[in-house]
Amino acid sequence: MRGFHVAKGYTQVHLPERQTPLSAGYDFYVAKALTIDPGQKALVETGVKAYMGDDEVLKIYMRSSVAKNHTLQMPNHVGIIDADYYGNKTNDGAIFILVHNYGDAPIHLAQDSRIAQGIFSKYLVSDQEIKPKRPRDGGFGST
Repeated sequence: MRGFHVAKGYTQVHLPERQTPLSAGYDFYVAKALTIDPGQKALVETGVKAYMGDDEVLKIYMRSSVAKNHTLQMPNHVGIIDADYYGNKTNDGAIFILVHNYGDAPIHLAQDSRIAQGIFSKYLVSDQEIKPKRPRDGGFGST
């Protein structure tokens, strides 16, 4: 089972959705409008959290239309949302998308505009897997 819920502290947010029956990605929406100045990085709030199986991951990619029409990129190129990020004590698992404005003009992201897409995937672990001794205890960037 996998899907999305509204994260604590948010009320009316647009849950990610696929735009066509064969779309791989779920479009993520901007929860709070913001302007990103030239050369600046910003965390885009989505207001949602994702639940998934223990052997799954949610990969976040910039939407191609955003990259084509704006001077925005994700500095890490792919955001990784682990299954144990959901409900963490720091931010309840709210998903943020880190973006960088590499252009020379401010970029305004309107509330409810589509910013990125998320794709659920299964993953494998190595035969030499050593189980971590501690559970996740933080949010964004905690691992």
